[in-house]
Amino acid sequence: MSMPLSSSPAALPTLSFIGCGKLGQTLGRLWVRQGRFEVRQILTNSMESACQATRFISAGEAISSPAQLQAADIFLIATPDDQIAAASAQLAKTGCLQAGTIVFHCSGALPSSVLRPLSGQGALVASVHPIKSFASPEQALASFDGTWCGMEGDPAALQVLRSAMEAIGAYVVDIRTEDKLVYHAAAVFASNYLVTLLDAALQAYMQAGIPEATARQMLAPLVQGTLENVMRSGPEQALTGPIARGDTHTVQTQYRALSAWDRNYARMYKQMALHTSRLAARRK
Repeated sequence: MSMPLSSSPAALPTLSFIGCGKLGQTLGRLWVRQGRFEVRQILTNSMESACQATRFISAGEAISSPAQLQAADIFLIATPDDQIAAASAQLAKTGCLQAGTIVFHCSGALPSSVLRPLSGQGALVASVHPIKSFASPEQALASFDGTWCGMEGDPAALQVLRSAMEAIGAYVVDIRTEDKLVYHAAAVFASNYLVTLLDAALQAYMQAGIPEATARQMLAPLVQGTLENVMRSGPEQALTGPIARGDTHTVQTQYRALSAWDRNYARMYKQMALHTSRLAARRK
């Protein structure tokens, strides 16, 4: 796909940021390093943060007002999720958009349809969600290669963004716009709720009299081995334990023991047992 605003066929596509925190700075620096885009402008809530972003990316003009925005081939709205719609509305009022301008965001929870009002001005909209922590841009830079990204939106926009993401070492996978929230919930299950589940295991070990530091050491090989088995053979084949063996007596007695200790953990155990029974049935 050719970019509509480049001055010549050899010119790099221009990219401007609306909001540019840790994720935006990481992507911007990677793209500049690879010679993928010409970073044009970086708009944030303050000139200080915009200047900090330009220094990290080593490119771009720092601005602090939407009125200063100029036309670009691509706009990345890299604000917090709850500000994306407002930033999109601001962009719509600037007159910067032309037919074929790409506008995208990197939210995991929001679909590209949050940008759909911009389509009336000819924009192509999309979302690209890197499944990665950006707590430290420096660490994210060093470890970005191999990061998976879920993408959805207008096909013409995805064609450009897929190439841009692959150029900095990402793996991309297409998802359905209407299933974006379910897609994001998968990451919550795999990351956030896994932490909660491991905390329950630690609390149970500690209730049995094992110090927390020792309990963590005990959990490490068990969790790592389970993860390796799931990744190698799939969850059905990796499942072990009393439910996989059909040992309902053990499950019932464990539930009663947990109920006597802590009803919240007992309810959690019961819910997990129900889902694990369904998983065991799939294997059979």
